[in-house]
Amino acid sequence: MANKEATVAELAEKFRSSNAIVLTEYRGLTVAQLKELRANLRDHASYAVVKNTLTQIAANEAGISSFDDQLAGPSAIAFVHGDTVAAAKALRDFSKANPLLVVKGGYFDGNPLTSAEVGKLADLESREVLLAKLAGAMKASLFGAAYMFNAPLAKAVRTVDALRAKQETN
Repeated sequence: MANKEATVAELAEKFRSSNAIVLTEYRGLTVAQLKELRANLRDHASYAVVKNTLTQIAANEAGISSFDDQLAGPSAIAFVHGDTVAAAKALRDFSKANPLLVVKGGYFDGNPLTSAEVGKLADLESREVLLAKLAGAMKASLFGAAYMFNAPLAKAVRTVDALRAKQETN
C-alpha cells in the first residue's frame, strides 16, 4: 500500500512539474520500439508506462481530470519538461512509423487537448525556428528604420549638391 502511495505522489509531482503531458496507448509495441521512442523523446520528455488507476488518482491530485475517460488499456505518458512542440513532433513521427502507438490526448497550459490538437501542436515550427523568424523580422524592421532615418539626410545632401552644381554653372 505504501508503494502505491509513493507511486501516486511521484506521478502527481510529474503532472505538476511538466510543461505538457501526452497520454498514449502503446498496445503491441515491442520493448525495443519503446526504447527507441524514449530515446527520441529524451531531450524534451520522459516517457513512462503507467497503471491507469494510480495515474487517474495522481492526475486528479494534480488538478487534471481530463484523462479520466481516456485511461483504459495499456497507457503510457510523455511528461514534457523541454520543448513541447519538439516532443509532440517526436511522438507524431514515431506513431507514423509505428501505427501501434496511439496518441489519446494531452494537457498543455492548463487545458486538455484532443489527439487532433496534439497533432496540430506537432505541426507548429520549433521554438528555434520561431525565434529565428522573429530575429529576421526584427532585423528587417531595424533596416527599414535606419533607411527611413537616413532618407531625409540623403535627400538633403542631394539637394545641396544640386544647388552647388547650379551655382557653379551660373
